[in-house]
Amino acid sequence: MADVAELVTALGGMAQKQQLVRHGVRDRDLTLAVRRGEVVRVRNGWYSTFAEADARLRAVRVGGRLTGISLIAALGGWVLASSELHVAVPRNAARLRTAHNRRKRIAVVAPRGVVLHWDGAGSTERGSATSVPLVDALVRVVLDETLEDAVAALDWALHTGRLDDTDLASIVARLPADLQRIGRWTDASCESLPESLARTRLRLAGHTVTTQIPLDSERIDLVVDGTVAVEVDGDEFHRDAFERDRAKDARVTIAGFHALRPSARMVFRAWPQVLRAIEAALAARRSVPPPAVGNSGGRPPGVRVRPGRPRKRRSGRARDPEFSTNRAGTVHTVA
Repeated sequence: MADVAELVTALGGMAQKQQLVRHGVRDRDLTLAVRRGEVVRVRNGWYSTFAEADARLRAVRVGGRLTGISLIAALGGWVLASSELHVAVPRNAARLRTAHNRRKRIAVVAPRGVVLHWDGAGSTERGSATSVPLVDALVRVVLDETLEDAVAALDWALHTGRLDDTDLASIVARLPADLQRIGRWTDASCESLPESLARTRLRLAGHTVTTQIPLDSERIDLVVDGTVAVEVDGDEFHRDAFERDRAKDARVTIAGFHALRPSARMVFRAWPQVLRAIEAALAARRSVPPPAVGNSGGRPPGVRVRPGRPRKRRSGRARDPEFSTNRAGTVHTVA
């Protein structure tokens, strides 16, 4: 008897019945593997070894593939929150199902908890059985999400080497004209989600932000208006050595900056307080913002943005009219 689970895993964790049959799997082998819990019957003709809660499995169950911010989160990217499941489906898709029940059909016009994106011609030939290519997903993120969320996803992809300058240029070329300046907001040297969010929010507030400033053998994460040095802990539950962090803060002060070290939790959940602290420090120093340095200055002209965090996502959310979306909850791909 064929080891169905081992074969499905070897095929990437998701396989169609015809693929398994070609490897000698019989109907009774599939039935037994499902009964034993070794594989999940995702939908008719599809089998997986992924957990039921896996976003890739849920996307295939709907009838498409994972895309947008949902794919970035599944890959371990920098995502603050994502409650809806973004699924790319072929233009001729039929028999769509809900993300949790393969027998329950989905309402294409306004699916609850699912955002559908219709793949263009030939797009289904790229990527994998469960996910669209990363570049396609990032285009989707820029179109669908707030500026700070889109920049964070791009920062992550650039910093980890999943995306290079050529890829970024191809993403920008596929965007509407009013969004093509987003490349000026990205920074491949960014090392964490809270650092990315803080940089974008400060620039939206009109401040000049310079990144990764050399300090002895280390670097300062962010310098605001040439005066306030902001060190952002890269993990919400950061537990690095207390003495080492305070020693760096002392060197930052000796170098002539005002040192501030907000935690990731503060950036995520108490940003107004962080911003007030930074602006109070600037006022106390009576600083004058210097000219922009490189591509990390204030808000680039001509970029249309939407408000950033904090905000609460909800199913069927009304998106900003500046963005090309269908109010019924179905989003169409921009080629």
